[in-house]
Amino acid sequence: MALRPEALLTAPKPDVRGLADFIAGIQRPDGEIPWSEGGKTDPWDHVESAMGLSVAGFVAEARRAFRWLAGRQLPDGSWYSAYAGGEVLDRTRETHFAAYLAVGVYHHYLITRDAAFVREMWEPLRKGIDFALSLQTPAGEIYWALDAAGRPDPKALLTGCSSIYLSLRCALELASLVGAARPDWICALAKLGGAIGGRPDLFDRTKARFSMDWYYPVLCGAVTGAAARGRIERGWDIFVIPRWGVRCVSDRPWVTMAETSELVIALAALGDCEEALEVFCWLADKRYEDGPYWMGVTVPDGVVWPEEKTSWTAAAVLLAYDAVSDLTPAARLFRHRRRA
Repeated sequence: MALRPEALLTAPKPDVRGLADFIAGIQRPDGEIPWSEGGKTDPWDHVESAMGLSVAGFVAEARRAFRWLAGRQLPDGSWYSAYAGGEVLDRTRETHFAAYLAVGVYHHYLITRDAAFVREMWEPLRKGIDFALSLQTPAGEIYWALDAAGRPDPKALLTGCSSIYLSLRCALELASLVGAARPDWICALAKLGGAIGGRPDLFDRTKARFSMDWYYPVLCGAVTGAAARGRIERGWDIFVIPRWGVRCVSDRPWVTMAETSELVIALAALGDCEEALEVFCWLADKRYEDGPYWMGVTVPDGVVWPEEKTSWTAAAVLLAYDAVSDLTPAARLFRHRRRA
């Protein structure tokens, strides 16, 4: 389903270049993209920020980010959970962090069509996927991490596994591009999709209060069609505050711009483009005067909290805008049809 042109013409538009300039301004010379000025860096949000740069055409900056991550990969294919200025803050090794490089590289390829860069990134993304799958159980779910001592934490997170599902789909597209047959990845994807779509008992239920557990199975393409629509409808009144955005947690009066942007992407994945655009328009007035979007705001008193200006929030807004406007060829990544 495509948006009517007049709908886009009347919708508020983000400052695409300004948001990318903001992310690039936070990026360190070596390519690392912290959450904010002087803040920490985690591999997942680092990749998300690089994707935002790619949407805006900041190709050199995005590649510097991907190369920074590749240069810090551990021998087993993982990354540590948090860094600051290149120093390790948290030695946990999370599976969805390791797998997400594949999404960033495929997203970048859809925009640039640079197969040489895919080949450059192939080994790091392959190793990241293989690390994640080393913690997959016979039932299909994937444990969330190795702890600092290298021991598996036998807990599966629905949002994290959904992210890995999307990572696997992108990795398989890239494997085809470089001529690498990975039937094991195909089997792992089928098992993981079955777990996400049909085995809620396999996942940590304490996270169900978080909106990401609600929409991420749809955003990633593991739950589609009528099941996806039913899932979104069941959670709508729990997580959505009209004209404000999406709650981070169901029992807190706090909406965040990143979660709201991700719901936009999930709705676009469903083909509900008019509704996606409506939700996207709620973001228009939730930014600072100098351009970056708020991280979150309390409802109904309208207190902006925290006041941190984050790179990954800016990137999420850019990705959501791409999803509703077809700004780049990478918009189709989240539509869960054949994307080559």
